[in-house]
Amino acid sequence: MEYYNKLIESVNIRFLRGFNYQVQKPVSVADHKEFDNMLILLHNGTVKFGEDQELLNEGEVLFLPGEKKTPLTIGGGNKHVDISMDKFQENKRKYLQSVSFKEIRNSEEDCISVVSFESKVFDVVNLFNSLDIPPFIIRFNDRIAILIEDIMKEVEQTSIGKERSLRALSEALVIEILRHILKNRLFVEELSTNVTYFKDPRLIELFKFIKTNLGGDLSNKVLAQVANVSEDYVGQYFKMLTGINPQDYIEYQRMEAAVDLLRTTKKSIRDIGKEVGYKDTAYFCRRFKMMYGVPAGKMRRRESLINV
Repeated sequence: MEYYNKLIESVNIRFLRGFNYQVQKPVSVADHKEFDNMLILLHNGTVKFGEDQELLNEGEVLFLPGEKKTPLTIGGGNKHVDISMDKFQENKRKYLQSVSFKEIRNSEEDCISVVSFESKVFDVVNLFNSLDIPPFIIRFNDRIAILIEDIMKEVEQTSIGKERSLRALSEALVIEILRHILKNRLFVEELSTNVTYFKDPRLIELFKFIKTNLGGDLSNKVLAQVANVSEDYVGQYFKMLTGINPQDYIEYQRMEAAVDLLRTTKKSIRDIGKEVGYKDTAYFCRRFKMMYGVPAGKMRRRESLINV
């Protein structure tokens, strides 16, 4: 248990966005995948997920770890629309209408609250993605549902201290998720396999070095010098502890940084590619589309449509 306390202490948690939605038209998204961790609290109506379309009960929370693809149905009835994730993001207003928390509490229509957050170990490694935890329903945990409601109330605040309050509530939320996982002994195999690599200080140094040098030379020769191991061994060493080879991990980090720049800046795609380590813009665009399924330019337009 002490180890998990150290792990939590090393996690940087950031609130990203929160919305209350009333379902306008039931929709099924076969390839639903968000880049950020997402929690869906069902107030009224129907939410189902997974290949077996497991049903979420009212008052329960669905946790969708970032980058995990799963079929998702929002809204009840037999007339739901089957749509791709790409089309869902582009046309979200057709299916979900933003409403206030007060309106949700008084509504008898299908309603959900959605909270997205970032959780990175040493501000580098996506915690839930690295633990390989699949989407799952958080049952019999009023504390998590209450925290989501408190976040949604705070989102609508205009008083001082709003950002700090959202940060504190988000940190409490992530702690409660981890407590829920450990208390209910969920994903025991995934946790026992994937938390071990956080214990190696040389690997942590590699994570930090990669994050701060995405635009530079990240060859195995350079990584070997950082980890103080031989060039021939560094790839095996990295894969032994993380399950992936270092160059695949580096590309993932570069693409994640590119997505962040697309979200937060107006830099050209060419400049973004260079900033994250790709001298050839065409190659960067090919790799980006291969990883995310959409061109970088379309990703930028999608991000601008998220805040419906």
